[in-house]
Amino acid sequence: MRDPSLRRSYTLFRAFLREQTEPEHCYRLLARDAADQVERYVPLTGAVVCDVGGGSGHFTEEFRRRGAHGYLFEPDTAELTARGPAPEGAVVADGYLLPLTDGAADVCFSSNVLEHVADPQTFLSELVRVTRPGGLIYLAFTNWLSPWGGHETAPWHYLGAERARTRYRRRTGRPAKHTLGENLFAVHIGRTLRQVRARDDVAVVTARSRYAPFLAEAIPRLPGVREIATWNLLLILRRLP
Repeated sequence: MRDPSLRRSYTLFRAFLREQTEPEHCYRLLARDAADQVERYVPLTGAVVCDVGGGSGHFTEEFRRRGAHGYLFEPDTAELTARGPAPEGAVVADGYLLPLTDGAADVCFSSNVLEHVADPQTFLSELVRVTRPGGLIYLAFTNWLSPWGGHETAPWHYLGAERARTRYRRRTGRPAKHTLGENLFAVHIGRTLRQVRARDDVAVVTARSRYAPFLAEAIPRLPGVREIATWNLLLILRRLP
């Protein structure tokens, strides 16, 4: 599917609505879409791709299907085994301290992880460290003021994180999976873009709204508006020598 396009966005949105009942369909479609985005910039055949925080391995599987040497690093064993035994070659590892030498990866991939780490800049520095000069870092995250920023409690997080959690428990009878300040953090687009552009070890290849059907690169350029309208920011960075 062409990116951006109304057809692509509609297809992804429909799959997302069925994420709870048809997770395999949803995440396989998302993995194919992400791999298409990476292949715009680098051929995957023979490439070393490190999937950091990739859960049970949908993205790693798609990269391998396209001929890449895909490696999965996931700190949560429950996530790693959510679909059964851990994928072959998966490593239990923290994104702050990856068991890789400098410059080991052609592509370092992270999808919807940044909002779950307390120190995004240290996390990004580790992704950069393990990427070879000239290689790519794919970094996508859901910003806090996105309509989906509160994850399962969205959009009620706009009224406050604790209020949203209380409402979720009252409605479902169980506690929300995510707690602001513990395993979910308020990451903002403007601040993240400023921090990334201030670095001297990466260049921004693209900063775009990951799922937008149009104006994907224009939306993140609009201060204020971007914090809500972007939904999910995709940064593709090139490691500098």
